Amino acid sequence: MLPDAERLCVALADSLRPGLPPDSALVGIHTGGVWVAERLHAALGLKTPLGRLDVSFYRDDFSRSGLHPQIKSSDIPFEVNDRPIIIVDDVLYTGRTIRAAMNEIFDYGRPARIDLAVLIDRGGRELPVCPRWAAQTLQVEPGRNLQLERSEAGLLTLRLIDA
Repeated sequence: MLPDAERLCVALADSLRPGLPPDSALVGIHTGGVWVAERLHAALGLKTPLGRLDVSFYRDDFSRSGLHPQIKSSDIPFEVNDRPIIIVDDVLYTGRTIRAAMNEIFDYGRPARIDLAVLIDRGGRELPVCPRWAAQTLQVEPGRNLQLERSEAGLLTLRLIDA
């Protein structure tokens, strides 16, 4: 049975809250990371607007996989220089998406630091990327992917799909 994504969002917000610098900015990765970041932003009452990234053009497999048909725009509505930034994603797997997100953030400026918060850490890293905050660590069998979905009512759920 998969964990309850809504409860994981609450747990992730609770783990972020202590010691979070007031000028921190959240940046969600489209699409699931943005959904989680929206929840965290509201729960933490952050004043800095929420940032959103679509890392499609920064992926190291872009030349192999081509343009994803549902590209979304990136939006960083705050000054990046010297600001602590927390990248938010739904599922951390190989680390390649996070590497792409960091590359894109540095195109906007030089943050004071970058941390990572994820709903699920499923292991399987191909790059040396580690979340500072993970609501849950979950082993997922090879050939399967964990996908975050949002209902029309806005509720988040996790689903296991074939890769």
